Amino acid sequence: MSTIDLSRLPAPTVIEPLDFETILAEMIADLISRDPELADTLSLESEPLTKLLEVAAYRELLLRQRINEAARAVMLAYAQDEDLEHLAALFDIERLEIAPGDPSTKPPVPATVESNEALRRRVLLSLDGLSTAGPERAYIYHTLTASGEVKDADAFSEAPGEVTVVVLSQQGNGTASAELLTTVNNAVNATDTRPLTDHPTAVSAEVVGYTIRAVLHILPGPEASVVKTNALAAAETYTDEQHRIAAQVTLSGVYAALHQPGVQRVELLSPLETITTTRKQAPYCQAIELHSEVVNG
Repeated sequence: MSTIDLSRLPAPTVIEPLDFETILAEMIADLISRDPELADTLSLESEPLTKLLEVAAYRELLLRQRINEAARAVMLAYAQDEDLEHLAALFDIERLEIAPGDPSTKPPVPATVESNEALRRRVLLSLDGLSTAGPERAYIYHTLTASGEVKDADAFSEAPGEVTVVVLSQQGNGTASAELLTTVNNAVNATDTRPLTDHPTAVSAEVVGYTIRAVLHILPGPEASVVKTNALAAAETYTDEQHRIAAQVTLSGVYAALHQPGVQRVELLSPLETITTTRKQAPYCQAIELHSEVVNG
């Protein structure tokens, strides 16, 4: 919901493409320009001097790759993990905890925390959160920040002064519990957040359940179970990405997820049409049932 789509930004020029052979050729040309008599020697790959330049070129490649990685680490669009947390700290934002861990077990169970993409989204929305005029993205930011259990949020007004804040939970099918709605209501109704003329109310997203059923026609040769496992994993990733408020589950998206290498044809039995949800709803995949048939050569 941010005004900036980071994925559409052009690639930064500070991150340069790297090629070992190019670096090596530049080093050889540089050395020959300093001492032309070395040209014949450097034309032989077995020469110790050539090997030395190859080592130097590889070390330079590693160094320049490290510079690329350092540049990415300070860009919101590319930063990950701890680097992203340090960028978020500039906006006074911390990564939220979804579920506490248990350090007393062996091995210790780490805490479940919000993903990099969720944290990145909150950083983008944080400047809207500074507004006290009640913009849509401000309510979304405060809702996402209220609890790590909030997976997605939306906000809109259907009547003057009345603001509906829709909450999708991280838990189960996404239906927000009464406790989570209370937490969100307290956050969006705080005196330093809510405009005097607004009356926000948090409600749970209406979950629209669906099941994916399909027959995978698998080419002879690949291990059918491996192909099926890959298709299942891709389908799970796709459905989780679409588990958002007002998301669409498209037939093309389902086909793309299931049509993994080794699959000749996907016979989709369910759903039979694109699932479209409103700003009060979210699609949720209740089950993925895949059957496979090996195509006769």
